[in-house]
Amino acid sequence: MKLRLRGHHLLCLQGFQGYGYNEEFVLNMSHINKLRKSKDTIISLTDECDDICAHCPNLKSDMCENEKQNNIIKKMDSEVLSKLDIKKEYNALELFEEISFKFNTLDSVQNICIGCKWNKECLFYKKLI
Repeated sequence: MKLRLRGHHLLCLQGFQGYGYNEEFVLNMSHINKLRKSKDTIISLTDECDDICAHCPNLKSDMCENEKQNNIIKKMDSEVLSKLDIKKEYNALELFEEISFKFNTLDSVQNICIGCKWNKECLFYKKLI
């Protein structure tokens, strides 16, 4: 299986507990979260709409909500993707191991997670505070 994921979603998936914008989004996120734990899943990286965004009710004309929110999301993606090779396809298990290694302190996610509306529920973020 192949997945296309944007940078900040590599962190979000690790903290996902079943919360989301609506039922369709949660079902898709749950499915992708299951796939990313498979040794047979390959992930390509992007800083644009991905397989998670495709089911988000806030997606408008390939942007997140509005231009201001979209720019915030792109900065979050950039922060994560700056630590990876965006041209490379990754084995999912190896990629998430690498992400866990590179983003393992509150300082390492300061510019990504601090303003996120989900950080109170996010297991990934909670383990760092």
